[in-house]
Parts: sequence; C-alpha cells; structure tokens
Amino acid sequence: MKKILVTYAVQGEFAEIKWPDVQVYYVRTGIGKVKSAYYLTDAINQIDPDLVINMGTAGTVNHQVGDVFVCRHFIDRDMHKIADLGLEYELDSSALLNERGFCKHWTELATCNTGDSFLTELTHVEGDVVDMEAYAQAFVCQSKKIPFISVKYVSDVIGQNSVKHWEDKLEDARKGLAHFFNVLKESI
Repeated sequence: MKKILVTYAVQGEFAEIKWPDVQVYYVRTGIGKVKSAYYLTDAINQIDPDLVINMGTAGTVNHQVGDVFVCRHFIDRDMHKIADLGLEYELDSSALLNERGFCKHWTELATCNTGDSFLTELTHVEGDVVDMEAYAQAFVCQSKKIPFISVKYVSDVIGQNSVKHWEDKLEDARKGLAHFFNVLKESI
C-alpha cells in the first residue's frame, strides 16, 4: 500500500483525503520556509512516504479567488532576488513524479512562487500563485528523492485583498481542496 504524506501550514487549510488503497498521513508544518522544511523533514524520517502532497492557500496576481492550481515548478522569491550570486532559486518536481508514476492524470500545470512574506502589495511576481512553504518542501523532497506536488487554492489577489481576507477565505479553501482531492482527483 502506498504511503502519502500530506502537508498543510495551518489547520484552516486541512482537507481530509479519502482515496482507496493508500495510507494517508498528515503533518501541519506551520507558516514559512524554515518551519515547513523542519516539520516535513521530521515527518519524512518517521513515515518514509512514497509521495508528499502539499495542500494549502495561495495568493495570485493574474488569476481568481477560488481557482485551484497544481504546482510542479517552484521559485524561491527570496533567493531569486540574489540570483546574480549564483544561488539556486528554481526547481521542478515533474521528473520524479513521472518516474514514479504519480499524478500523471493531474494535467493542470502551475508555478508556485514561495517567500517568507505575505504579499499584500502588487509587485512583479513570477509564477501563477504565491505562498510561504512550497519551495522549501519541494527542496526537501528533491534532496531526499521523494516525489512532491503542491495543490493551491487561490484565497486572495495580491494588491486587492488583505491578511484578513485570507483568514475569511480559509473555510472556502478547505471546501475547494476537499472537492479537488475527493471528487476531481480520486486517486494519485
């Protein structure tokens, strides 16, 4: 039986996954790259999953509240700012997912831009959605050779909404993520 580790940052983002023939484990990582990487690494060491799925909310510049994106490409916007120093700031999880045969029928493709700040003002952001955890988790999984995918529910439009708007949208996000995992995608 396949073991799936599902990560989420805050309780309001949690949606139970009910798939046949898989054993699902959950870990709440907290907000931000450091906490996220730490708690994910600890959970991986205990569970040894076949796949890690990150679920949660995200902001966007070009899309609508309520949209759901499947991310296999990740950018660390904090490291992107100093890319001239030769630091890695981008990664893609597609190859390992394909190699292990996971999420092949999940045809949605998106880029998640991760940083340690909640963006509220409109600025140039590369990618479809922005969050505060996915790049760090993708990095940990890539380092440990574990397939990783992130599913993000758009909770706010950068420059139009506030942190309060994000908090108000958590219930909608939980319902949207549950619908995605248990109706639209009934398996990996």
